[in-house]
Amino acid sequence: MSEQLPEYLKQGEAARLFPVLSTTSKEGRTTSIVLACVSKVEEFGSELLSSVGQKLGKRTKVATYTEVCFEKQSGSVNDRPDGLITLKTGSREWVALIEAKVGNNDLDASQLERYRALAKENGADCVISISNQFATSPMVHPLDDVRKSRSKIPVYHWSWMHILTIADLLLSSEGVADTDQKILLNELRRFLTHESAGVKGFDRMPREWAELNKLVSSGGSIPARSPLVLPVLQAWHQETRDLSLILSRMTGANVSERLPRKHAADPASRQKDELQDLRDAHCLKCSLSVPDAAATIDVVADIPRRSIDVGMTLRAPEDKKTTKARVNWLLRQVKAEKVDGLFLRLLWPGASEATQHAFQDLRNDPDLASEGKEHLVPHGFHLFASERLGAKFTQQTNFIAELEVLVPKFYGDFGSNISAWQRKAPQIKQGRDDSEDVSTEALEEDSEGFEP
Repeated sequence: MSEQLPEYLKQGEAARLFPVLSTTSKEGRTTSIVLACVSKVEEFGSELLSSVGQKLGKRTKVATYTEVCFEKQSGSVNDRPDGLITLKTGSREWVALIEAKVGNNDLDASQLERYRALAKENGADCVISISNQFATSPMVHPLDDVRKSRSKIPVYHWSWMHILTIADLLLSSEGVADTDQKILLNELRRFLTHESAGVKGFDRMPREWAELNKLVSSGGSIPARSPLVLPVLQAWHQETRDLSLILSRMTGANVSERLPRKHAADPASRQKDELQDLRDAHCLKCSLSVPDAAATIDVVADIPRRSIDVGMTLRAPEDKKTTKARVNWLLRQVKAEKVDGLFLRLLWPGASEATQHAFQDLRNDPDLASEGKEHLVPHGFHLFASERLGAKFTQQTNFIAELEVLVPKFYGDFGSNISAWQRKAPQIKQGRDDSEDVSTEALEEDSEGFEP
């Protein structure tokens, strides 16, 4: 090869856009093409690498390799990472080992630990895994054993769908300046969407899902150490990340999961709290944040009801003084004619319980909202669509398929057309429209003439 290998590599090949590999080597082919685009499409490489904390400057040189073998390798010679990324800025070099899986092949925690040791031995900075498994963010690895490791070498993670979504967002937003690079990135998008690449979204719940539904529907309680709960919750986290990527591609904006700061920083804490919530409420929940939307999209999979609720919670307009006026403010914003299955929950001050009405009923008669609450005005609304799935809810693939239809449909039909209420900017008061009107002398006169 024409490019000189880094001194710590015994063997390697520059990542090729058109790799000459066996037709059975899906992982090698897909990895090579993606890594080649990382080094050749400036904005694509910058976006992906920034997700693992690396900012590319104008002087940064990106190089990518496949089929790498290191000079120092005290472990098994069969441990060969699928690729390597190097960033050079002046005398500073950052190196990441790449381990990729495609199709139904899952990552192996023990293999990643051996790559951590290999990275440490050769002075590399991190390991990046790529697979069809999903992570809340590239910084939070999907495998528990990898996160709990005592190794000081970090392991980051990109799902193939994350990579595809980054490419799609750059193309749909005209985020690539160079025409030739834009063509390359579009070819990558085309390649990753073909079944031969082995890239797929999350499409089924685990077998424990049906068993958990049977337990709850029969009135049983979920034991603290139930073997059913953890696989279901882990699958739910995979699906909610996939949902955020689906919405990202549909909107052309970077949609993310909205997590409490504690949960974003500590996946173990998130898992513990959500396991308890699942045991207590028998529901799976998530919130998705769409840039500039009126509120987060809240998704609830209610196991006892076998239903999926998708909604948004909004602050009521405080410049409207009556319940009817506040309700009408929201009614006017929902333009869709068909609102079957759409409900509005009114949130009242103090200990007063929330009330709920079918959206169509309120359209017909907004005064319904005040019944039993004549002396109160709501401080907020929860607008949501509710869909009972029946037997589909308990099925591994149908549950996911229905969810991936209902969430985008709610946002497209209702959520994207709603604006949050904001206070109006304060106006200049009458009699104080000149700087002299608020001078110390003028304020002194106001004080002397003050009458309570």
